[in-house]
Amino acid sequence: MSRGSTRGTGRPPHDAGVLLVDDMEDNLVALEAVLSTLHVPLARAASGAEAVTVLEREEIALVLLDVAMPGMDGFETARCLKRSDRTKDLPVIFLTGPHATRESGFSFRGYATGTVDYVPKPFDPWVLRTKVSVFLDLDRKSRRLCQLLTEEQYRLDDFARRLEAVEAHLAADGGTDTARLARDVGHLADTLNELRGV
Repeated sequence: MSRGSTRGTGRPPHDAGVLLVDDMEDNLVALEAVLSTLHVPLARAASGAEAVTVLEREEIALVLLDVAMPGMDGFETARCLKRSDRTKDLPVIFLTGPHATRESGFSFRGYATGTVDYVPKPFDPWVLRTKVSVFLDLDRKSRRLCQLLTEEQYRLDDFARRLEAVEAHLAADGGTDTARLARDVGHLADTLNELRGV
């Protein structure tokens, strides 16, 4: 699932995947079946520790994280993700048993670890797909915005280099080459109008 960068290429950014974390193989298979229709990469992990390892090497847009796992549970895993610069902004949806969402303090504890939502098990496939789709769409838009900002910065840097070249030419020429100066200023004006969207 790892991908090369699309910065400055004009191509749309690739879709990042969804990480499914559950210690029960049947739950992972069910999640994959429900989410396969979204046509995005699905990565899986059978433990919190494995999830952290997957996130170090994969491009992930959303984590679906089981709360009740042996060893590093969902709460501890979410806290670990929020401590890492690479994953601190990654949205996490907890997958919980029906009893857990009714327990006093459970929701607070989850939201305090940075969880953005809960989906109770057994989950409604339509609800799960819809929630995941929303976060994938937000991720795509965020990646596209970053790409556009990078491209805009490249254009501004190019404009600044061209302006510096005109200034250097004027300083060296003493201002005698007015035809070339007019042409260079015209190019700069065109570039500036492009940047303004005129």
